[in-house]
Amino acid sequence: MSFLLSRKSIVTQWMVEPAPSKNDIDFMLQAAVTAPDHGWLRPWRFIVIEGEARKKLSNLFVEALKVRNPDATTEQLEKEGSRPLLAPLVIVVCSVMTDEKPGVPQNERVLSAGAAAQNILLAAHERDYGAIWLTGNAAYDPTVKAGLGLAENMNVVGFLYIGSVEREVKERKRPDPAEYTIHWD
Repeated sequence: MSFLLSRKSIVTQWMVEPAPSKNDIDFMLQAAVTAPDHGWLRPWRFIVIEGEARKKLSNLFVEALKVRNPDATTEQLEKEGSRPLLAPLVIVVCSVMTDEKPGVPQNERVLSAGAAAQNILLAAHERDYGAIWLTGNAAYDPTVKAGLGLAENMNVVGFLYIGSVEREVKERKRPDPAEYTIHWD
């Protein structure tokens, strides 16, 4: 439980090479597929982007911003294009909606993909990598979705940025669960 309770999001500015090894990525994905999954639908997909492929994602983010905002400034385009390059590994977590088992609500499928993403973050932390879950406009952009090759029934849940951490990150104050808990009688 200590690693679970010590997990924290690490800002991408503190992430450096090396990227997680293939074995570490496999470990993270093994953790992902243990997510709760009503109906055994496996309503998640994972796109692993590392190395030079991050530049391709960078170009896709820039292209999408140009479509969303034709008046985007050079600075805005550069900032958008820099995002995939901020960490040595990006795992895109997607939710999948299928027609099979229509009794399984769509929100449960999205929640399952979210649980898979959280499991990746926990597994990254267990392997001593820093990680952060980000979305931003790119996660909801049809140009990005098409560029990633996602089918109509798939959506980006988040971009998980993962890498080695170049500095020690102090523990932050956590909220008291009692402030968010109701005991119903």
